Amino acid sequence: MISFIKKTVRSGFILLLFAILPTTGCKTPDNRGGQLDELEAPVIREPMKYAVMTPRRVATADSLKHYFDKLQKAGFNGTVLFAENGEIVFSKAYGYANLKTKAPLTMESAFQLASVSKPITAIAVMILKDEGKIGFDDSVKKYIPELPYSGITIRHLLTHRSGLPNYMYFAETDWPNKDIPLKNKDVIDLMVKNQYKPYNLPDRRYNYCNTNFALLAYIVEKISGMKFEDFVQKRIFNPCKMVNSVIYNKNTNPENTCPVVGYPTSRSEAENTFLNGVVGDKGVYCSAYDLLMLDQALYTDQLVKPETLKEAFTPQHKDLHANDNYGLGFRLDVSDPLNPAVYHTGWWKGFRTYFIREVGEKRTIIILCNTMRSSRFSTRELRERF
Repeated sequence: MISFIKKTVRSGFILLLFAILPTTGCKTPDNRGGQLDELEAPVIREPMKYAVMTPRRVATADSLKHYFDKLQKAGFNGTVLFAENGEIVFSKAYGYANLKTKAPLTMESAFQLASVSKPITAIAVMILKDEGKIGFDDSVKKYIPELPYSGITIRHLLTHRSGLPNYMYFAETDWPNKDIPLKNKDVIDLMVKNQYKPYNLPDRRYNYCNTNFALLAYIVEKISGMKFEDFVQKRIFNPCKMVNSVIYNKNTNPENTCPVVGYPTSRSEAENTFLNGVVGDKGVYCSAYDLLMLDQALYTDQLVKPETLKEAFTPQHKDLHANDNYGLGFRLDVSDPLNPAVYHTGWWKGFRTYFIREVGEKRTIIILCNTMRSSRFSTRELRERF
């Protein structure tokens, strides 16, 4: 046990150096995802906190290390973080950011979050709601009057009850030049032009759909007068000291310079598809450490009012089970009222991601993978291992 604690302390000291000055995040023209205000000071994160290693935590950390070390032999490649009360119990980076160059992953490496981007988009909407600039039950047509679908509210978008068709499918057939990245506004224009049949009437049933969050990001832009990337950077990433987080938009940066490459197969790199010009449903690149910073901010009123978060973390679907429900941008398991789980998972172009918050026990599980091998987990299984 003593040797484990010494090893943890030594590893923690090394990782603290990375926390002070990020070296492996995505590089954009300003290294931050948008244009900085002229007088804005650089964001420096405080060192990460490591838990006091009680016998129970030592046993848990040993078990997790054994589990993921074994998975690495089967092909697991990514970063892993387990924390209690914001303090790290176990964290480790496995494998490579780039299989070709053998550049190693670190806990500061920024991964494409895929659908774990959706909670961040939802938080952006909540910030505007708390400022009185938008209402959850506002009509979407208030902000997108040309949208050829009636009866849809902001809440319907956040909860996947809009019934809208998925843009990823109709864009594949109807976007004429795949060399030109699709924009969020282009998604709307395609729906206006082609009048696609909706999957369902609004609020008829839950139907997970990326179009919902592409529209939400567009609405954030219209209300704020800022690019979605810049709004999220200024109002979420910077306040939370998420120093390695950016939103990648192919329209802004044709080349994706994030060092972490996604691999849909064992060796083939993921294409930088024209769909990467749409943000809100995906597009956030973020490190495990940064997600922990976001996790902790959600226990405060730093970003969003407590009453707004309470509504976001309340199941919105009578037709779904308590252990598999959806709130406002977050998946929910409220089968244990004393320790509900607020979480999201994601998959996109070789990346698979998990962001799990047990809000009763204040436990956090973050797993970010950039290969498909040995990277599929049950959220319940991960929670049981902690």
